[in-house]
Amino acid sequence: MPTTLTLKNIPDAVYEQLKATAALNRRSLNSEAIVCLETVLTPGKLAPRERLARARALRAGVQAGGFGADAIDTMKRQGRA
Repeated sequence: MPTTLTLKNIPDAVYEQLKATAALNRRSLNSEAIVCLETVLTPGKLAPRERLARARALRAGVQAGGFGADAIDTMKRQGRA
């Protein structure tokens, strides 16, 4: 059975970020807060199809051949400097 939860003293920056994310995802503030809580508290409950869809979306966003081995080695060395 669903339970009601009231949140108080939410920092302004957190509220604004939640509000913006809710608008981006076309959700209410309440629905977005629930999704955020579910994501953090029950990460293992992601359905295999959803996990695969997310992996494919990430892969699609990466440019093929964007970084070669030499470029990666150079960036590693720069990060250690």
